[in-house]
Amino acid sequence: MQAFRLVKVAGKSIIKNKMRTLLTMLGIIIGVGAVIVMVAIGEGAQSQIEQQIQNLGTNMVVVTPGAAQTSGASQGASSFSRLTPEDAQKIKNESIYSANVSPVYSSFRAQIVGGEGNWRATILGVTPEYQVIRNWDTTSGRFFDAREERTGAKVVVLGKTIVDQLYGDRDPVGERVIVNRVPMQVIGVLESKGQTADGNDQDDFIVLPYTTARNRILGRWSFMRQILINTYSAEDIPLAQEEVRAILRESHGLASWEADDFEVRNQEQLSEAAQGTTEVMTALLAAIASISLLVGGIGIMNIMLVSVTERTREIGIRMAIGARGSDVLTQFLIESIVMSILGGALGIALGVGGSTLLGSTMGWATAVNSETVVIAIAFSAAVGIFFGFYPAKKAAALNPIDALRFE
Repeated sequence: MQAFRLVKVAGKSIIKNKMRTLLTMLGIIIGVGAVIVMVAIGEGAQSQIEQQIQNLGTNMVVVTPGAAQTSGASQGASSFSRLTPEDAQKIKNESIYSANVSPVYSSFRAQIVGGEGNWRATILGVTPEYQVIRNWDTTSGRFFDAREERTGAKVVVLGKTIVDQLYGDRDPVGERVIVNRVPMQVIGVLESKGQTADGNDQDDFIVLPYTTARNRILGRWSFMRQILINTYSAEDIPLAQEEVRAILRESHGLASWEADDFEVRNQEQLSEAAQGTTEVMTALLAAIASISLLVGGIGIMNIMLVSVTERTREIGIRMAIGARGSDVLTQFLIESIVMSILGGALGIALGVGGSTLLGSTMGWATAVNSETVVIAIAFSAAVGIFFGFYPAKKAAALNPIDALRFE
């Protein structure tokens, strides 16, 4: 029998029992829809994390303090810093792969008074190159320059969250704020970058020259929290890491047998760690949703067995006029596949619609890609073949004479 005729016969059988067919396909519809929604949520989260990591900066290498030892016990990462502005300057002078270098002094919370009230925010003391490394434009005013850094000028650039809290819709450029009892002039407002992957607000801080932060706000004996570096290209990042490591070991006078007292990381390592978590969660969610597909497949097998019983006499007539067992097997197998693919198509529509609805109403990041849709259709067809084969084989094995006698 021709494939077209088989599909036509399968279509007639499906239309003849509309309600039973719909209930049979419901498991496939829900299963495919659930898988697409779960994968879309996972893909959206992964895409959001990638965007947030890109917001941290371009081709960035991060140097952080190492772990201090107290009575032989490690105090954990970044527990003691030997990083200095001289280290940052040495990297800038000697590294051939580093385009920009900035030391970073920080205080977790400082009191800021200005505008309509007061606010506690993080202080970042950096160099003008920090803006280039983080690829962070200003929406109003400007970033401070090398002269202001060198002289320790009392100027600040505010994050968007602080502007919203202290000034509302008013432009604060030119205003004065008090930072830990030190008066400062606002010279710029940074564009909003939103939250990081771990939920921290990137806009809830002020930026000022590191010389000002160290000498006037944090104290000369404050620790440097980071050295930020960006390379000329992404390909230079591994080479820059090795180069920076060698420069800092020399700067800190470490012997060959001594461990590094700092850590050098890049964005790819941060991205891989974050994406690894989302990939595991996406796979777990998809696996749970796939149980619905298994249930739907069992439903199809059950209905196809009922259909074989109901159409036993029809099968006997077909065999009596020349149909082979393989023809009967193919006929019932195609019915099962058509039912599965039709259910899969409806499930895809449900999944895409559900993902869009979640994105618009809940504000969740979702992303449905074509690969997921193709896999869903292929999986639906595979379910039809797997669960439809046994009923089809049972139909093909019927004895024509017994089938004709069946009441």
